[in-house]
Amino acid sequence: MTSPRVCALATTPVKGTALHFPESVELTADGVVTNRSFYLVDDRGRMVNGKRHGTLVALRADYQPDADRLTLEFPDGTEVAAPVSRLDQRVETNFYGRPVAGRVLGGPWTEALSDYLDEPVRLVASERSGDAVDVHPVTVVSRASIEAFRDGAGEPAIERRRFRMLVEVDGCEAYAEDHWIGRTIAIGGSRVRIEGPVPRCVVTTQDPDTGIRDVPTLKHLLEQRGARVGAALDTPVDHLPDGGKLCFGVYGTVERPGRVRLGDDVSP
Repeated sequence: MTSPRVCALATTPVKGTALHFPESVELTADGVVTNRSFYLVDDRGRMVNGKRHGTLVALRADYQPDADRLTLEFPDGTEVAAPVSRLDQRVETNFYGRPVAGRVLGGPWTEALSDYLDEPVRLVASERSGDAVDVHPVTVVSRASIEAFRDGAGEPAIERRRFRMLVEVDGCEAYAEDHWIGRTIAIGGSRVRIEGPVPRCVVTTQDPDTGIRDVPTLKHLLEQRGARVGAALDTPVDHLPDGGKLCFGVYGTVERPGRVRLGDDVSP
């Protein structure tokens, strides 16, 4: 088997929206600076994500950090674009037990997103880079793991976008990433410590284009990989109906920042 290499990268500027697949990213101590820079909250200040509104994934968000300009493209082709206007209104949002500070955005976002989701929502910019990811700033999965899981489930619709992972690696055996837990690996010019497995939620059951549930991914995970037992996870699991027992892919933290490009070596 060839040496492991980065074969895909995936980010999005607004949490829950359609993924982008850049050719390279700059990994900082906080992750990719423009990844999940923005997120939604409801009128009670609670996080709004793909678990609650799967159709968020049908939105495409583009953020130009140099111009500080955000564009949202809706499924009907409508675009809402404007400079990012951070109001003085600050909010603190519970990200699975971790407080995230942000500032509500002014501009056209509130009306457009509220109409689309049929619920009053506000768009928020996190005040600290990297804060609006679920747990840790890096997620890693191997292409072989995705293919083995898809083939075992007999579900051709299972593909990488369902898992929304930052880094996908080719050239290693299925589930090789599980054996990297507790180790530091080189990914391109960066060094990443693999902290533990990623507990999966209902977002993986949703079509990555429409957000409609179409594949019983969690059922297939239980059948193929079983439920995690033993040591407690260093990640929040109270929000998961199975208590975080169904895992796929791994979380990581950045020990040494650096550039990561498609084709870069991954060296455990």
